[in-house]
Amino acid sequence: MPALPPRRVAAERKDHSVSTIVTDAPSGLFQDEYGLFIDGAWVGSASGRTIPLTNPATGAHLAKIQAGNAADVSAAVAAAKAAFPRWARSRLEERQEILLEIARRLKARTADFARMESANNGKTIVEATIHDLPEAIGQFEYFSGSVYALHGETRDYPDLIGLTHREPLGVVAQIIPWNVPLLMASMKLAPALAAGNTVVLKPAETVCLTVLELIREIADLLPPGVVNVVTGYGQDVGEALVAHPDVRKVAFTGSTATARKIIEYAARNIIPQTMELGGKSASIVCASADLDEAARMAALSTVFNKGEVCMAGSRVFVERSVHDAFLERFVREVEAVRIGDPSHPETRLGAMSSRQQYEKVQGYFDVALSDGAEIALGGGVAHVPDLPDGLFLKPTILAGVRNDMRVAQEEIFGPVTSVIAWDDEAAMLGEVNDSRYGLAGAVWSNDIRQAHRIAREMQTGVVWVNTYYNLPRGMPVGGYKQSGFGRELSWDILRDYTHTKSVVIPL
Repeated sequence: MPALPPRRVAAERKDHSVSTIVTDAPSGLFQDEYGLFIDGAWVGSASGRTIPLTNPATGAHLAKIQAGNAADVSAAVAAAKAAFPRWARSRLEERQEILLEIARRLKARTADFARMESANNGKTIVEATIHDLPEAIGQFEYFSGSVYALHGETRDYPDLIGLTHREPLGVVAQIIPWNVPLLMASMKLAPALAAGNTVVLKPAETVCLTVLELIREIADLLPPGVVNVVTGYGQDVGEALVAHPDVRKVAFTGSTATARKIIEYAARNIIPQTMELGGKSASIVCASADLDEAARMAALSTVFNKGEVCMAGSRVFVERSVHDAFLERFVREVEAVRIGDPSHPETRLGAMSSRQQYEKVQGYFDVALSDGAEIALGGGVAHVPDLPDGLFLKPTILAGVRNDMRVAQEEIFGPVTSVIAWDDEAAMLGEVNDSRYGLAGAVWSNDIRQAHRIAREMQTGVVWVNTYYNLPRGMPVGGYKQSGFGRELSWDILRDYTHTKSVVIPL
């Protein structure tokens, strides 16, 4: 995901200092219970069941959401299908103004949405404020301008004129994850709406309160049925939504394992998909690199959003001649990261989003040791005073890692980074590309020829040179191999939300 521009993540103290101010989301930010949003109205689920959501830093209850099912999906798809003809033919100015007004409303409530995202996800208030909200707002601003850029072409022939039109697909199913839910919803909704599609959105059942609050904030702007939201467990909602005969496209961000199921469901009706999946991105540090800057960015990649980022540079390949010097700097930077209450403005590492993820990441500490790696830093639970129920982990650096180890091949999705030494550039690139994933990566070198050469050889969708997590708006983002297909965050995605129709007019 797009992330913070380069900045120093280390605090002044060279230890895992802890923030202890404890604050739940202030009362009034969340409703006690949220309904499904179908055909412009909030309704209860057909099942009558709800799902409780908690603050992962405190364990406190936040709200209840609906446990939707296939009946709810059918109602939402029917509403989206009925709304499509009118929305598809809506004036460009109307769609543009709606997208701009969504951006304005998010901007006006940036502080509220940042606090809500922090409370439900466990991310720091700083990250939510300076990353998630500006990027979410930016999606609506960017795609508001695309409505005029989405047009066809004319082709002149001696005896005829050929016209091509770009037309919206219809009802789009969108399924988003729990790590950056508000941003993910914005990334999916903005281009789909700009292109004239209607949407049924399924957010993650563990972290989705900001998505529901977004819909509450903008419900009056959208004609009924244009956007519908069905919450619930994947097994109850996902298959019913993707396999519905009236759905014309699927947009999914999440795990590779879930993507395989979704692709199977979508194949029943032979509908297109865009997939943004996992990553095991490599950051390559060459001998000529600025080691201080490379170490700072490696630290940022480790702790940003608690490592719950598909683009995290979780494999750092360091040229052997500078390996020890880099590792020393890297450890020093990560040691200084402040862990604790995510609502505290000085905290730089919050709580894992769920107990399932908290326990999964801990399991990799034992895996690393059993495979022969060393824990250079961290590798355990972080105990935060006054937050005994918080799901906190120490940021972890693994040294002595080989690329064939599980910790170098499997997506951990936590604050864990592996350091791998290399001697030969060609052999190193072979290991970098020896991964099922190919989402992002970086090259750290002051030799521009070397940096360009390595970047061209990396089998990955995004490569940064002497930086990380720095994505100017409009740059396409997507993966190679099992990291998925399709390109988001740019005009490219509009091709995936439209058909091309050819019209031939004889002269």
